[in-house]
Amino acid sequence: MQKQKHIERTRTSNPFFYSALWFSAVLVSYCAGAEEAPVLPAVEVRAEIQALIGVADSASDGKVTEKQLAHRPFLRPGEVLETVPGLIVTQHSGDGKANQYFLRGFNLDHGSDFATFVNGMPVNMVSHAHGQGYMDLNFLIPELIGGLRYQKGPYAAEDGDFSTTGSARIQYKRQLPLSFASLSVGEFNYQRALVAGSTQWQGLDVLGAAEWSGYDGPWDQPQDMHKVNVYGSVSQGTATDGFVLTAMAYQNRWVASEHVPQRAIDSGEIGRFGTLSPNDGGRTHRVALSGEWNQSDDRSSSKWNAWLIDYGLNLFSAPSGYISGTQGDQHEQADHRTLLGGQAEKHWLLSEDALNTEVITGAQLRHDRISELGLYNTVNRVRTETVRDDTVRQTSASLFGELKTPWTTWLRSTFGLRYDHIQAEVNPQAGVFNADNGGGVRGQQLSPKVGLVLSSSPVLEWYANWGRGFHSNDSRGAAIRTNAADGSPATQVPLIARSSGAELGLRATPLPGWQTALAVWQVKSASELVFVGDEGVTEPRGGSHRQGLEWTNHLTLSDQLFVDADLALSRARFDRPENGGRYVPNAIPVSASVAANYDDGSRWSGGLRIRYIGAYALEETGEHTSSSFWTANARLDFQLDKHWQLSANVLNVLNRKANDIEYWGNACSRQDGAGCGGGEGIEGRLVHPLEPRSLRVAVRYRF
Repeated sequence: MQKQKHIERTRTSNPFFYSALWFSAVLVSYCAGAEEAPVLPAVEVRAEIQALIGVADSASDGKVTEKQLAHRPFLRPGEVLETVPGLIVTQHSGDGKANQYFLRGFNLDHGSDFATFVNGMPVNMVSHAHGQGYMDLNFLIPELIGGLRYQKGPYAAEDGDFSTTGSARIQYKRQLPLSFASLSVGEFNYQRALVAGSTQWQGLDVLGAAEWSGYDGPWDQPQDMHKVNVYGSVSQGTATDGFVLTAMAYQNRWVASEHVPQRAIDSGEIGRFGTLSPNDGGRTHRVALSGEWNQSDDRSSSKWNAWLIDYGLNLFSAPSGYISGTQGDQHEQADHRTLLGGQAEKHWLLSEDALNTEVITGAQLRHDRISELGLYNTVNRVRTETVRDDTVRQTSASLFGELKTPWTTWLRSTFGLRYDHIQAEVNPQAGVFNADNGGGVRGQQLSPKVGLVLSSSPVLEWYANWGRGFHSNDSRGAAIRTNAADGSPATQVPLIARSSGAELGLRATPLPGWQTALAVWQVKSASELVFVGDEGVTEPRGGSHRQGLEWTNHLTLSDQLFVDADLALSRARFDRPENGGRYVPNAIPVSASVAANYDDGSRWSGGLRIRYIGAYALEETGEHTSSSFWTANARLDFQLDKHWQLSANVLNVLNRKANDIEYWGNACSRQDGAGCGGGEGIEGRLVHPLEPRSLRVAVRYRF
């Protein structure tokens, strides 16, 4: 009990968090109090979407503009990533936990094979307490996002760890056209307040924002989420010539309703939005300081950035219910770390004698100092036993280079090479069977990348790409010798799990206002060995292969209306049978999305998004599958005058009674009895329901 109280005290008295909170709050206050506020600008509705013909390196590169995000309805901040064609974002726990992501036949778990950066800072966490690559995007403020650049596949030399399926780089705005304050309320006790503003001071652009939100959700056990989020930046110049300094501070606490056995709902033991385990959930924080400097001229450009992040998570979960006893299977995963690192990048444009080849070189460095990486058995959030407790020091260093050559007016190429070196030191602190699970581990990889582009006309290009990629494995899994749960011999995993990918595609504008891209791809992974944070052990999985097709479309139907329509097909299989079959569980084979944005430039604007998720295998034989379903979200905005705007969001418009996610696994409900299934649990379908239809309304005042 004493240790638990100490943890609570240290998490809520973090000086780093409150320093950043104070800094950003001052910026918000200053911006809001600026003497001269600009008038409401005229709205240019036409979507500034680049066709990227003559620019892109592959058929699956892309950009998402501010205008595509402006009227898009979101249930959660992480759904910003669903603007990446084919990427699916769901949740199987509370809204303080990282989302579950799916792309290109991968169940990305919480981010294991898709890398995301915000203002140049990495979001994915290495050797994380809950899951490798843990990517929590709940700190995003969608209204501040200025754009998003994404790359699919392991073809870009700047992408390293966690980028087997691709990467996304989210950039915040440096200025706002007007300062504003908004207040939102909705069903299930949804509340949100946001104030943001920008101004100029002595030649500097100053921006600040502060957000608070709370939400109980439809769950029988109220979520009781409370989130505080602040942001501030000081910048000068542009994204190609200038600098920006940013500070971000985010803190969240919540109570979660985990996925539950379907049979517990069918039998009436619990309701559709019920829970088996009380007081799951947790608390988390992320505080970051970063700086970026850019310089360019006609023939070259340079970029440097550096960042410092303080991160913490205490996550309480009981995914298996009551297998271990009447008090339940709740455990705590604790992760507290400091991250520091940066990147230097240089571009040169060579002379005409060298065919105007663009040379790109860069270096990246990241160091994680993990002071607590723990797994504890708990009852009602009170620790009863230490399964594992480690400290970890992990460093990754990378060098990369690219040559981009326009050989003729109809042929250009990209040749890239990347070198990654990762080393980690695992130091066991406690745990009954954990004493010999430490030591130093390291891994390295050289990753070549090749791309060719053939321009057959000004409105049609063909692409061919190949590249090697990887994701790092949890360093505890690379150093493990003994299963921390029972002391049995453990399977070590390599620190680097290699993959390779290839892609053929095209990009075209077949008609005015219609931009389309088609990509046929494949990915091979040498191993899917993972460290299971819920148990403190490694889970061996063999190699796999995936292939698929993606079709992406953007249609500008008029100056007021544009539509994004995407279709993604994939097939995922293990190279050899696993648990009686070759299906990769939770690999979505079909997904589709249609998003329409309307803005007439005066009073009315809005957006509608329809999403389809096809049925996927829940286990390796493919005998048990999920249910396919459609969902739709809608938003309507009305501008009363130059100051006031009203908005309404209807989420799950069709009120579909589907499941946000389904699994296949072992669990015991209270009705099953503690230790059911001979102490192994009863195998079956585990579900987390889609939230029902709900209405959220907002009022915004610009000044």
